[in-house]
Amino acid sequence: MHCAETGPARGWLALLCASRLLQAMIVTAYSGVLPFMMADWHMTAAQAGSIQSAWHVGYMSSLFAVGLLADRHGPHRVFFIGSAISAAAALGFALFARDHLSALLLYGLTGLCAGASYTPGLQLLAHNTEPTVRGRAMGLFLGAASMGYALSLAVVAVFSHLLHWRWGLLMAAGCTLAGALLTLPALRRMRPPAPAAAAGMPREGTWQALAATVRDKPAMAGNWAYAFHCWELMALWAWLPAYLVASSSELSPGWKGAGIALAALSHLVSVAGSIAGGAASDRLGRAKVMMIATLASLGMSFAFGWMWTWPLWLLALMAALYNMLAIADSSVYSTALADVVAPHRLGVAYSVRSVMGFGAGAVSPWVFGLVLDWGQARFGFGSTYGWVAAWSSVGLGALLGPWMILRFARLHDAHAARARTAG
Repeated sequence: MHCAETGPARGWLALLCASRLLQAMIVTAYSGVLPFMMADWHMTAAQAGSIQSAWHVGYMSSLFAVGLLADRHGPHRVFFIGSAISAAAALGFALFARDHLSALLLYGLTGLCAGASYTPGLQLLAHNTEPTVRGRAMGLFLGAASMGYALSLAVVAVFSHLLHWRWGLLMAAGCTLAGALLTLPALRRMRPPAPAAAAGMPREGTWQALAATVRDKPAMAGNWAYAFHCWELMALWAWLPAYLVASSSELSPGWKGAGIALAALSHLVSVAGSIAGGAASDRLGRAKVMMIATLASLGMSFAFGWMWTWPLWLLALMAALYNMLAIADSSVYSTALADVVAPHRLGVAYSVRSVMGFGAGAVSPWVFGLVLDWGQARFGFGSTYGWVAAWSSVGLGALLGPWMILRFARLHDAHAARARTAG
């Protein structure tokens, strides 16, 4: 075990990112099989979207709980135990989902168990990195997740074409188990947990930290910006494969697998966006990178539906750009929160942020499905306008993001100025 003064052992970040990559595969596995499930189970778009929303409701609850537990018991323990439970839940979903209701319940349960690889992972990153390189490390961590999303969609595309979509779910769940096993060597190379007196908090201390976070204006401004960001990002991840499948099927019914593979490619490209965004925030500042990425992705949300009839190669290129822009500032929100919140209540702060962000992300895929059902009923199944309406709902729900980023920047700068004056 290495003491905190000497820093973590070599290879800890690579192992942590590998674990996150594998555990993230279950997140997009459902998006990859969504068009096949809709056909096999005769679901409406709203029903299909509700399954993804159930995941986000469960995930939001999970992130809130593990943040509190990590502050009390330490992120090391919560990261390991929670990852094992998450792998078991993922296997249950892959094996036993049989219709809309069972998939809704089981995928929601999987989301409920999945937060341990995220919030405690962010705390471990903050504990093992210095502020000057924290943005890059956060970018690598979230970039690893994006690579997992891409790999999951690629696996689903291959198995859906060669065998059956359920085999893709089983492979994604098996990778989640492998990621849980990788937590052990990753944790061994990190700085050890803080002493119990520092890592744990009395029960009343947890609620005091929660109240302090809610009163923390810079932190809450950043959390609100993150919530609008999640509205856009979660709808994109849920519906991008179905959109590309539907567009490719207009060319040929046999191109469904190609549509999912192209969605996987867009996630792979977004890895670069996550890493670049995190590294840029170390140099340019958190708020500036958040604003640039947010404005660019908002523009894509309002334009993307109009691209329905574009050649598939060009639509896939735009999908990759959209995904890259939407993910570019994700790691920056995590880093910015770690910059402004005291370490002893960072887990609580991430919990509050998770409720806000994934609460918004739970609603947006369902709203997208409702709008898509309405648009297709109003304009016809093959009409561009149904998809325009659905993707516009993504942009409309995220419109307040830039304003909250400006508020965060102003409050953070004022707080930093007071700290310098007091010093």
